Amino acid sequence: MTSKSDKAAFRKLQEYQRRSEAFQPGKDAVGGHSQEWSGVTFRLNDTRMACNIDRVQEILPLPPSSTPVPGAKPWILGLANVRGNLMTIVDLAWFLYGRRTQVTPRSRLLAAGSQKSPVGLLIDEVFGQRHFLNGDATDAALAADSPLRGLVKRQHLLGTESWQELELDQLFKSTEFLNGAAI
Repeated sequence: MTSKSDKAAFRKLQEYQRRSEAFQPGKDAVGGHSQEWSGVTFRLNDTRMACNIDRVQEILPLPPSSTPVPGAKPWILGLANVRGNLMTIVDLAWFLYGRRTQVTPRSRLLAAGSQKSPVGLLIDEVFGQRHFLNGDATDAALAADSPLRGLVKRQHLLGTESWQELELDQLFKSTEFLNGAAI
């Protein structure tokens, strides 16, 4: 014999299933755009950062080996074969701050860029995916001499934490990033 509370619980589970099947990321309940911004969160030096989840193809461990590129700037660590595709490995902290990333078991590559020229950005640590309310975003508070100027325009507040939004498209368009020759 089924109790009234069991039937109510079952109906509630059915409602959860219906809502889950109807859910579409990036859309609100009435079909408009969501008030959320989704990003991959990570640490670069001591800075909490996020980049648009749509721009990150995958998160990878650092390949065991890469081939150095003669004549390249030192922040280009080399080329690696990732599942049959050549990927340029870039130490993002070295590019931005002039200091090599201390590789640890938590270090990862954010695979981004276009399919024709994939780039693996070496970062210190990945925290995962986070959803931020657009209303909680503010203009980035960066020092005038910050290497993040032009690459970070806003920050997302989540509790007491602030996450700088790295605009990968701006990074990949920057003349300094595109000119990897050590000349």
